[in-house]
Amino acid sequence: MFGWLRKKDKEPLVFASNVAAFDYACRQLPNAILLEADIPALVEEEGEVGQEGEHYFRLRLADKSGGREIWGCTLKESTDYPEVGDFVGFRIVKIASDMPEGMNIIGFISVKLAPVLVEKKGWKIDRSFTPKNIKPVVRF
Repeated sequence: MFGWLRKKDKEPLVFASNVAAFDYACRQLPNAILLEADIPALVEEEGEVGQEGEHYFRLRLADKSGGREIWGCTLKESTDYPEVGDFVGFRIVKIASDMPEGMNIIGFISVKLAPVLVEKKGWKIDRSFTPKNIKPVVRF
């Protein structure tokens, strides 16, 4: 009845391509390197498969300088994998202060992102690469 009093949600930003969405993430979003953050990234190259079944990919992690290159992987229990050109979320698990800059971010490719940004909610998730046995962190 009083829905007309509620502030209307803005339309989501829909980008023409994964590259356009990544460019926007670099220029307009903070992308802070924090534990448990999902940082937008572009998959640039497929690497090798590790001994335990993890698939490695060269990523361009979004930041204000246009992106930083890192290697990331899916977890060994993953049944689905990204492709070159995909817009993905890289989940930060650890920031290793004893490692050199550029190698100190440890994490995994958690989701494939759609090139759609919903205000106050974030990027729309296309599909998950996180295995079902990984439980999400709940904070109170």
